Amino acid sequence: MVEKALLQKRPFIIAGPCSAETEEQVLATAQALKDTGQVDVLRAGIWKPRTRPGHFEGVGEVGLKWMQRVKNELGLLVAIEVANAKQVEAALKHDIDIVWIGARSSANPISVQEIADSLKGISIPVFIKNPVNPDLQLWIGAVERIEKAGIENIGLIHRGFSSYENMEFRNKPTWQLAIDMKSRFPNYPFLVDPSHICGKRELLKGVTQNAIDLDYDGVMIESHIHPDEAWSDAQQQITPHDFQELLNNIIWRKSEQEIGKVEEDLLRFRRVIEELDKEALSFLGQRMEIANAIGKLKKEKQLTILQTNRWQEVLDNLIVIGEGLGLSKAFIQQYFNAIHMESIRHQDKIMN
Repeated sequence: MVEKALLQKRPFIIAGPCSAETEEQVLATAQALKDTGQVDVLRAGIWKPRTRPGHFEGVGEVGLKWMQRVKNELGLLVAIEVANAKQVEAALKHDIDIVWIGARSSANPISVQEIADSLKGISIPVFIKNPVNPDLQLWIGAVERIEKAGIENIGLIHRGFSSYENMEFRNKPTWQLAIDMKSRFPNYPFLVDPSHICGKRELLKGVTQNAIDLDYDGVMIESHIHPDEAWSDAQQQITPHDFQELLNNIIWRKSEQEIGKVEEDLLRFRRVIEELDKEALSFLGQRMEIANAIGKLKKEKQLTILQTNRWQEVLDNLIVIGEGLGLSKAFIQQYFNAIHMESIRHQDKIMN
């Protein structure tokens, strides 16, 4: 039985391979991770929901026996993802310590309810990843369904959100949405899954540090004894040695008990603002790419850069929307006129 005190440990560390592939791979990875002295729980994917058929979808129930060996021989707690009642039943049968609900499942209330019903009367910690898309209500709903099943030990995992945009991350962090979720459930452990946010191992440290700066309680990181040979998500996995190096190079921030709640809240707000500012710059960069495309079209059709009537119409609409959000007319005019002038500069560079 997992003690609640362990789930409240800071930092709380879950690590292990994206997928359990062979018994040898699971045990070797588990031993190497245990040797770091920094892992609280070993994770491994037993069933792998894939976007398209034809890809490796997990070894299935046989992998649970390998996780049992890790638990019995190495003394590590073990965790797996479950997506339906049958998988929950198999996990409990093989003494799995912790289960988590993945992003595809948390996006489906029917799946979450099935899992919740299968867990009634069972004392096992349940972590819930954010839904695939940035829908806060779906995430909240998933938590409420698990709560109503009588589960007391619940945790949250932020693994980023799918986006159509071409960007450096596999899944967009959208930090402000995750922080909103954390503020609604302040007593639940809140972990970051930088592996799924990044999709590339070279980005892991920056994202992990961002999360710790934002007062996350720990991490879930994918680690494989031979990551380049992994059967799934090879690029985002790291060796146990690199996992240890990553954690050793993270600056673990002081808790609010150490520096005082007011100061901690202030730091958290500032970090959220910093992330919002980065996102605002990203959107502005995308806007200027479109301005460039418009400039090329105007040059081709021999149109003038400045379309005064069109811009005034746009600005009037923005003022109405902005005032509804509590922003002053003067600020909106100044802000968007500056953006408009930058767009004109981009178009003028293309046309001349």
